[in-house]
Amino acid sequence: MNYTLKSIPERAAKPRERGFTMAMDKGLSVREVEDFLEVAGEYVDIVKLGWATSFVTPNLTKKLDVYRAAGIPTYFGGTLFEAFIARNQFEDYRRVLDKYQMTFAEVSDGSLDMPHDEKCAYIAKLAEQVTVLSEVGSKDAEKIIPPYMWIRLMKAELEAGAWKVIGEAREGGNVGLFRSTGEVRSGLVEEILTQVPFEKILWEAPQKAQQVWFIKLLGANVNLGNIAPSEVIPLETIRLGLRGDTFDHFLNMEKAGQKI
Repeated sequence: MNYTLKSIPERAAKPRERGFTMAMDKGLSVREVEDFLEVAGEYVDIVKLGWATSFVTPNLTKKLDVYRAAGIPTYFGGTLFEAFIARNQFEDYRRVLDKYQMTFAEVSDGSLDMPHDEKCAYIAKLAEQVTVLSEVGSKDAEKIIPPYMWIRLMKAELEAGAWKVIGEAREGGNVGLFRSTGEVRSGLVEEILTQVPFEKILWEAPQKAQQVWFIKLLGANVNLGNIAPSEVIPLETIRLGLRGDTFDHFLNMEKAGQKI
């Protein structure tokens, strides 16, 4: 940090298991990645190349090399995985992971109807090759999954070999965990947390209000994803109580004698 302030929440150090920030790259150029990492690299734990943008992104290898040189792993969005599965090209997908030296992969079924035991089999197979993040929740706003099913799916996917499970929200933050207005389905989140450890969940929360809600509920070291590159620094200030939205939250906790 550039100077000292008292009463700042303690942040987990890299490599983090909690307090994880996943940024979404929706097609940054190599130069934009360099600029992004110069400013925010310290606060980014992993980068997702959104949905199937890697299929059409120029200079993909060069861009991945920039992330790799900065010590920040990347992975292709789950929609790319689904695109390969829909075309019966799972082995081709595995070869793509090897070709680009990917150490992480996302398994999702948000756009593709897939039996859950089949999804878990893909997780188990890929876990032999890479670290797997699995996404739970549909990209269809009309498809409402009850809390008990979220819990069942998350537990099964962790048991199948997923390192963390991702709560679906899309890049807009208006499906899955959230209502179409962006409002958090608070009852759903709180019920999930009764059964699944919070450090095992990466909550997609692209909107500031959503980030604030999770930080107030779970603290500075909640795992958050689908963060726009330009919002990584602002998110870190929210985590530290240095933006109006959480300014009093951590100070009030300390006054009450709670650990911040």
